Amino acid sequence: MSIIDQNSGDTAPAAANLIKDTTTQTFMKDVIEESKRQPVLIDFWAPWCGPCKQLTPILEKAVKAAKGKVKLVKMNIDEHPQIPGQMGIQSIPAVIAFVNGQPADGFMGAVPEGQVTAFIDKLSKGAPGGDGIAEALKEAETLLNEGDPSSAAQIYAQVLGEDAENIAALAGLARCYAETGAVEQATQTLAMVPESKRNDPAVKAVQAILDLAEQAKSVGPVAELEQKIAADPLDHQARFDLATALNAAGDRAAATEHLLAIVKRDRKWNDDGARKQLVQFFEAWGPTDEATAEGRRRLSSILFS
Repeated sequence: MSIIDQNSGDTAPAAANLIKDTTTQTFMKDVIEESKRQPVLIDFWAPWCGPCKQLTPILEKAVKAAKGKVKLVKMNIDEHPQIPGQMGIQSIPAVIAFVNGQPADGFMGAVPEGQVTAFIDKLSKGAPGGDGIAEALKEAETLLNEGDPSSAAQIYAQVLGEDAENIAALAGLARCYAETGAVEQATQTLAMVPESKRNDPAVKAVQAILDLAEQAKSVGPVAELEQKIAADPLDHQARFDLATALNAAGDRAAATEHLLAIVKRDRKWNDDGARKQLVQFFEAWGPTDEATAEGRRRLSSILFS
């Protein structure tokens, strides 16, 4: 099951929708659950309400200007009277702000734009946006490195809701997919990266992960490859394939060991293939990974000894 399957079925592009209509059936998801990630304004309105027609465009403009710090959800009380009835809404327009699944603040009537902006600023203080995006990306990367791609994916999707072209978030979300084996979703997410940004290190790292995963499909079982090497330690192709399989299985140290063995014995084998594969490993693992640091150190000692 992919990350998106595990997390409410939303994709990154869907997360970019800051304004939507809701129903009695979708209220829990659109307002309560979403407000646990960021503040949500719910605008109770009706087609016959003149002040509603004045306020809604002001709300939409202010929410868009906030660049994802809050979301706006609109509910037609004529079509969906149950929720406003339960909340005691007796006159409209009425705007209620939800934070962490609970009503936090609100106002009644068609207030001026400056008041709406001030209301949103007060509500969204500390919400991701601007410098908060950098903090969110750092938190997501930490979660991913700690082995929690599901939680990391939620944060990356939230960032993309504020900045749909954020390269770090696109690459991060693609990596979440890749590390859980959702190759198709990872590929689709990477496809959203503009051609001019394809050389971004984070993007290249995810592409390397996908390329290595594809290679690993054709190399054969680890035990079989180990038997080949035991029978002939100079079977560089079997050793190369074993390194690819071990990397796919998460054994980075052993994968590095086998490629270094080839480099040490025959640097020119397969057009310097072992060193190139090791460099691709480093790219996929990332520059701060311990296996990358150790592998680079050992590779340098062989190449420059």
